Amino acid sequence: MRDWLPDLSLSSGPRYAAIADIIEMDLKSGRLVIGDRLPPQRELAKRLSIDFTTVARGYIEARKRGLVDTQVGRGTFVTGGQDKDRRGFTSALAPDPRRTSIVDFSMNMPPETDDPELIARMQEGLSAVAANMIPLLRYQGFGGSSMDKDAAAAWLSRRGLVPSQERIFVTPGAHPALLAILGTLAKPGETILSENITYPGIRSISAQLRLNLSGLPMDAHGILPDALADACRRLGPKALYLNPTLQNPTTVTIPEKRREEICAIARKYHVPIVEDDAYGFIPLHAPPPLATMAPDLTWHIGGLAKCIGAGLRLAYVVAPDTKAAWPFASAMRANNVMASPLMAALATRWIDDGTADTILRFIRTEAAARQTLVASLLPPGSFEADPLSFNIWLPLTNGWTRSTFGSHMNAAGLGVVASDAFTVEGPAPEAVRICLGGPIGREKLRSAIEFMAHALEGPPEMTGSFF
Repeated sequence: MRDWLPDLSLSSGPRYAAIADIIEMDLKSGRLVIGDRLPPQRELAKRLSIDFTTVARGYIEARKRGLVDTQVGRGTFVTGGQDKDRRGFTSALAPDPRRTSIVDFSMNMPPETDDPELIARMQEGLSAVAANMIPLLRYQGFGGSSMDKDAAAAWLSRRGLVPSQERIFVTPGAHPALLAILGTLAKPGETILSENITYPGIRSISAQLRLNLSGLPMDAHGILPDALADACRRLGPKALYLNPTLQNPTTVTIPEKRREEICAIARKYHVPIVEDDAYGFIPLHAPPPLATMAPDLTWHIGGLAKCIGAGLRLAYVVAPDTKAAWPFASAMRANNVMASPLMAALATRWIDDGTADTILRFIRTEAAARQTLVASLLPPGSFEADPLSFNIWLPLTNGWTRSTFGSHMNAAGLGVVASDAFTVEGPAPEAVRICLGGPIGREKLRSAIEFMAHALEGPPEMTGSFF
């Protein structure tokens, strides 16, 4: 019923709620019936002379009540509190609690938006991509289309990178990209270097490739240059892996001067650098990537999981040169065939129309708000964090161990991961990474941090959390 026009004066509530109220009224009166298609949001906003956000919120409210269902590429349809259309078919795109409840709390996740206007923009982008669905379901050449590489180049240029298309690859996530890169740089039994407290994925990849992973000591500015030089002399490493900005899990960002020192040592010993820049887009003024300082040595991985969304499963990889790119492309084809053209097209759409920037701004703002919240509840100096990081690194005191603390926090709805997952060499410290993002809202986060703060005031015996 494309000509449906609600009379907002019939409801005393806010205008967005009035839209949902009138959908419900019109269903009861018979003016709307199950299966009717409602006007597009922008069209209805124009006809009602109200802003788009109000209509978007109204449709979202109606969907929460089970009155409508939005189907990508088709529009918004009346369900009347049911999941079936006029033909009796259950909508495949109705919210499914079996999917919405799925979350892996072992991962470091950005905050999730509930802003109606942003969600509507994201849905519009998906609808636009769906209009070209059939070609996107075909096999395509590895590395991404020219259009997707142009979007990747535009996105990477914000970090000061200006590689040619021949050096850019659209890959199905940072993890498979790391697997392919390290598989081309090192053979079983050879050594690669990393931070001693590092991203768990590099540990699992090294184990799978049967590589020797050697951890380097760190200070507040990242790995120690002297330790790097010493390891290069003694071990003859085939690569240096770094997560240099908002490092997972310690949240350390390597400053520009230290980055220059690292690049100089890597160049002296001819050690390729693998730069996992997962969080590089989060700070407004992050130090320049290592790939801008030593482009001929550095594999740069600009993943989208932390700055747009992990479900895209996309990362933009910049190879040091075209010669290095050949074996990498071969390894990626063998392991993954290609990145999903559908997801690549969606990322390209969001980058081109500014939705990606809006998502990124939301993540920055919400991450900062959550860090401010945590800082107001935990004693100063009791944890390590960056004002824009998604997590804190919490050394444990008062007799708490990582196992007892993890058990105590199990029901709090926070992702708590023990230091064992991140430690390369030596005994793991009594510390945990606590993720502040994901599906948890700010109020629930406050309750969880208050619960945690109370527990940390004394030993586990005071809370009954001893085993």
